[in-house]
Amino acid sequence: MLYHLFYPLAANVKLFNIFKYLTFRTIYAMITALLVCFVIGPWIIRKLESLQARQVIRTDGPESHLQKQGTPTMGGVMILAAIIIPTLLWADLTNHYIWITLFITIGYGLIGFVDDYKKVVEKNPKGLSPRQKMFWQVLLAGSVSVFLFLKPGFNEQLFFPFFKNFHPDLWIWFIPFATLVIVGSSNAVNLTDGLDGLAIGPVAINAATYMLFAYVAGHATLSAYLQVPRVVGAGELAVLCGAMVGAGLGFLWYNSYPAEVFMGDVGSLSLGGALGTIAVLTKQELLLVIVGGVFVVEALSVIFQVGSYKYRGKRIFRMAPIHHHFELKGVAEPKIIVRFWIITIILALVAISTLKMR
Repeated sequence: MLYHLFYPLAANVKLFNIFKYLTFRTIYAMITALLVCFVIGPWIIRKLESLQARQVIRTDGPESHLQKQGTPTMGGVMILAAIIIPTLLWADLTNHYIWITLFITIGYGLIGFVDDYKKVVEKNPKGLSPRQKMFWQVLLAGSVSVFLFLKPGFNEQLFFPFFKNFHPDLWIWFIPFATLVIVGSSNAVNLTDGLDGLAIGPVAINAATYMLFAYVAGHATLSAYLQVPRVVGAGELAVLCGAMVGAGLGFLWYNSYPAEVFMGDVGSLSLGGALGTIAVLTKQELLLVIVGGVFVVEALSVIFQVGSYKYRGKRIFRMAPIHHHFELKGVAEPKIIVRFWIITIILALVAISTLKMR
């Protein structure tokens, strides 16, 4: 809104010309998101407490988690507000990619909200069934994938981070592939959200990484020089990524150990869906496997654990996802969290290095 309000005035007042710069609007989207969290965060926590929206802790989990019983959850509504408001203020709202990403972010947030509300407010332990959640996730992601496939000029090729001349055309297979990326990313972040600040830290780092790639993909000169697939209009996603970084840091203010609030499914599903969508839109889907390596390992640990127990009758880990395995081995929760952050930073640097390795 601010972009559309002030940029047209640049013809008469040169000061407003600054609104055309993505870097300026991205920085202030990030700052705005932080401020939104600081302003509404305490109110949201109090509201969640009044609704008795409190986390229910599994009795078969690590004993250290029992003290978390009663901590407010569904704090993801704070994250959603801190992403949506700055994006609407600072982004070019005529850009289709902004609305596509917001569609998935809000849609997945609603899925998570309904599930959380049923569990913690209505005290229905089942919430939405896994089948119901998956149905709506696939429906939304599939709708976006079909829209992109039918969109004139959108590139359905698959680009590999370390190879500049290998990018096969997925054609109709782009639809299930893009759907898988979005749904998989959403659920991987959801599985990672098990310790104070464990998920939101890597999400912010991932968003910062894709902020760079979105800027490069939308820049004709930089994308040609770095041999990154050019996606006209993708640069505007840097503003939304900046809002995600600011929202992540703002939420971490309350979610850092010991957490005052948890994000719940409303936060984890929407954040993961947003990352997956941005990866698809910037043509950097496979890069998400690198920079989001922590999410991938967390998801695979659950898949392997379930598969091993089902077919072999034996568990691979003491408990899945894998962060619980380390807890049961005696590693302190804050140490696990910080180590996962460090790993994510390293993976983000590796992902960024691929810009010069194509």
